[in-house]
Amino acid sequence: MSLRKCACIDTLYTELPWEERFLAAKKDGFDAVEFWDWRIRNLEDTGKAAKEAGIAISGFNGDADYSLVDPKHREKYVEYLKESVKAAKTVGAASVTIHSNALGDGGIVVDHYEDLSHTTKLCSMYRTLLDCAEVAEKEGICLNLEALNITTDHVGNFLETTQMGAEICRLIGSPRLKLLYDVYHMQINEGCICDTVSRYIDQFGHIHVADAPGRHEPGTGEINYKKVLRHLEACGYTGYVGYELFPLYDTAAAVKAIMEEC
Repeated sequence: MSLRKCACIDTLYTELPWEERFLAAKKDGFDAVEFWDWRIRNLEDTGKAAKEAGIAISGFNGDADYSLVDPKHREKYVEYLKESVKAAKTVGAASVTIHSNALGDGGIVVDHYEDLSHTTKLCSMYRTLLDCAEVAEKEGICLNLEALNITTDHVGNFLETTQMGAEICRLIGSPRLKLLYDVYHMQINEGCICDTVSRYIDQFGHIHVADAPGRHEPGTGEINYKKVLRHLEACGYTGYVGYELFPLYDTAAAVKAIMEEC
């Protein structure tokens, strides 16, 4: 398959020091790496390590402590996003991943906003995303809005379906705002992977892969990744496929499965 592979180095290669993970991923055949919180990394050293390894940085998370669904967070969210975009430029990353809700340690949703109506959350997300898209277009950075599963890892997250994420991106209509389609999360929430890909492929900016259940490497769960990835190719997807997964045993075994299964 010709899809470009991207390793999440916050879940893979964790047995190595941070700066050594880039070259390890490159040697294993990955085209790019991604990670989570840029605030805990030395950006200059990170950019240097990637450059020396000859591997791209596809992106990282960029919304930290603020939520798109909270009307009171609008200004704070956008200001923090600007800092994330600046960080992306420092390390040479092409994109920043964003979410509907702030996520704490372990990906726990910080606030479920049970006091806000669905309408308020949706309108707030739309309005703030308009501002975010403006920032992204001005700075030449892509934003990938990610929907998450709401039963296993991220209870209380507002954005839970591909349809809502893709349609809000379509309404905004910015070439710099797309959807991050996480196959693992969406298998849990909605299933119908190939039909969903066919319907919304024009709005996909990045793909995440992990098998379900378990969030391990392909071949350990119920998802037929050979079929899914072939379908992505057939539908014309040309972005990165990010392997954001936790090895069942170790990185070496997970990478072997990735390269053989995908």
